[in-house]
Amino acid sequence: MRVCADKDAMQLQSVEWSIQTANWKDFSQLNQLERACFPSEDLWPFWDLIAALTLPGLVRLKAVVDGGMVGFIGGERDINRRMGWVTTLGVLPPYRRQGIALALLAQCEGDLAMPAIRLSVRASNLAAIDLYKQCGYKVVRLWEKYYVGGEDALILEKRR
Repeated sequence: MRVCADKDAMQLQSVEWSIQTANWKDFSQLNQLERACFPSEDLWPFWDLIAALTLPGLVRLKAVVDGGMVGFIGGERDINRRMGWVTTLGVLPPYRRQGIALALLAQCEGDLAMPAIRLSVRASNLAAIDLYKQCGYKVVRLWEKYYVGGEDALILEKRR
């Protein structure tokens, strides 16, 4: 799971945004969002982006302002384990700190409709960790050297 969060991002005046289901037609905008939100070593390759936008059963939501994607969240269900996973969450820097990530996360959790939701986050991504803790997530595990470059991943979980 990758989250694009930045406590120091400049705030815009409130803008009107909506959450919509994303699909394959959103590939170009999702690719641009990826590049704006994540370092090059964390970028998803072409086929992962296509899969996130097309595979059946996945949750794929976008935040939209004036017809353009400003945020995205993906999620998947592990029905056998009765667990959902948030696989990615990103909001373009100019649109951060306006509740968009919180709204995307809440909608994804609802759409996953599982008693437990997990995600992974870089141990150094303090802004994302704060966001998740604010939403009721707790650290349940550490995956050592999970990310490119050897950084650990924290596994967070929320029980509903």
